[in-house]
Amino acid sequence: MSEKAELLEEYDSLLKVKKQLNFNYFLYIFFTLTFIAMFAFPKVYITQQIYFTSRDISKLKREYETLKEENKIISASVESIKFKNQILDTLF
Repeated sequence: MSEKAELLEEYDSLLKVKKQLNFNYFLYIFFTLTFIAMFAFPKVYITQQIYFTSRDISKLKREYETLKEENKIISASVESIKFKNQILDTLF
């Protein structure tokens, strides 16, 4: 029985090779993640800045369009007042 147990232990030790996580493996993973982050974070930052800038541009464009419409309304009101003033001046 002991020979059988020894054989099974040797067989298990050959099949189940345990990988040791040493310091070099840790450094490799750390530098790989750092390298990926160096390229990922600037892209995220630039994308975010583009989003906020386009949001500000959109807000300013809406305000510009609103002011143009208000200008048209005020110009029409001024023309109406001028017309009434000219008509009333000619009547009296």
